[in-house]
Order: sequence, then structure tokens, then C-alpha cells
Amino acid sequence: MMAHIERAATTGFCFGVKRAIDILTKAAVEHGRIVTLGAIVHNRQVTEKMAHLGIAVAPNLDAIHGDVAAIGSHGVSPQVEAEMKSRFRVLIDTTCPFVHRAQSTAKQMAAAGFKVIIFGEADHAEVIGILGHAQGKGIAAMDTGFIAELQPLPRKVGVLSQTTQIRSRFVAFGKDMVGSLLDKDVELRLADTICHDMSDRQEAALELARKVDLVLVVGSRTSANTNHLVDLCSTATNSRLIETADGLERIPLEGLQRIGVTSGASTADETVDAVIERLKKLA
Repeated sequence: MMAHIERAATTGFCFGVKRAIDILTKAAVEHGRIVTLGAIVHNRQVTEKMAHLGIAVAPNLDAIHGDVAAIGSHGVSPQVEAEMKSRFRVLIDTTCPFVHRAQSTAKQMAAAGFKVIIFGEADHAEVIGILGHAQGKGIAAMDTGFIAELQPLPRKVGVLSQTTQIRSRFVAFGKDMVGSLLDKDVELRLADTICHDMSDRQEAALELARKVDLVLVVGSRTSANTNHLVDLCSTATNSRLIETADGLERIPLEGLQRIGVTSGASTADETVDAVIERLKKLA
């Protein structure tokens, strides 16, 4: 019997990714070759498609040749942005508005004298950029173990999140912060900087995971939000990450009655469509 295949209510590009691609696509028509600092988004298929439009990727500033450069959707620190403005005749900023909000929140907290705690992965491009806006007063952490190392303990602590984190985990982190600092005479400020689009995607994916035998999350292994979806769906059912339809060849599908498909925020709908079409033939 053929398995029932169900697509999550929210798939394909999120607002920020679609916006970044639209900006760069139009800019490529006007300027020709554009070089982005780091990947536009963390998805190899998207990067390859953009390369055909003349949009290249450089790993660092010194590798950018030409006079037109771009900031990817994950954003950069104020220091890097200033350096880019001084080096290139044209600088195109595709930073996601939700990332801008997190950057502004970190900047405001730091200016008000708060130690800024970012719930997120310290080596992720977005978090590195947000830390830059915290003006040297920020720490990235995924648990509260760092508190014991804060000497002396700051009198004011502000907490925000990487925009793609799982909301329930950020809430748990916030509760742990309150529990750890409540009796320490510390002013604690928490700000919800998680992307609304991401929260909706996560809720739709989890709802789907609760009623299927397997969830396939389509996206890049280098994409933070894609990996978060896999982790989230794994709390409800078996979940696997695949980049394209070719990844289905490595996944046992025999005996499955219901298969769900969702995607990371930087995965094109056409990639998800291809996975579903291949599934129909295999399952």
C-alpha cells in the first residue's frame, strides 16, 4: 500500500530569505557581478542558482574583488559593515529585518549598561554579528553554565535569542536565568527576538510530526534553522534531514504508512516539490 505523504503547512523560503534573494537578483541586473561576504543563505542549491546570476560568495573581506559587495541575510557586526563601506563603492545589505531587530536589541541593552546574553550558537554568522552590536559586552550561550564564570556578577543582565532558535528552549533558558539570578540582586531583562515566521514553521512541523511515522526535513546541513527543525520533530517521531530528493535513496521507507515533509527556511519550494514527487514513486 502506498504511504500517505503530507506536507507541512509552512515550507519554502521564509520572508527574510526571499527578501534577500529578491534584493540581490535585482541588484545583479543593475550592477552585474556581486560578491557576498559569506553565503547569502545556508543552502547550497540556492547559492549555486545565484552564482548563475553573477552572485559569488567570498569567505572573508580580502577575498572580495571588485567594487560591489553584499551582506547576507544573517547580517554582520558594525565593525565589519564599516570596513565594507570603506572598501567598496556599492554595499548591498540584505540583512533580515528580524536579525536587525535582534541587533538593535543587543545594542540598546549594551548602551543601557546590561551584560548581553545571546541564546544561540557562538560560531553562527548571525550570532557573531549580534555580538558585535553588543559592543564587547555580549556572550553567546546555550545553557546557564557560564553564570558561574561571571566575575564579578553584573548588576544588569539582558537576554535575547538567535532568531532561528526553538522558542520553547529559549523560554526554558529564560526560566533558568531567572532561577539562577533571582536572589543575586541582579536586574534581568528578557527580549523575545525569535523570528515569528520561524516560530510558525516550527509549530507546523511539530504538528505534522505528531501524526506521521517519519518526517523528512529538506534543507542544508549547514543551516541552523534546518537542524533545529530536525531536533524539534525528533521529539515526536523519527526525523531525517535530506538536502535534495537524491537523499531519499539512503532512507528506508518500506512499511511506513504516513510520511511528513517540511523544510528549512532557506530551502526553495521547488526542492521540496521534487522530494515529494520522488517520494510518490518510492513509497
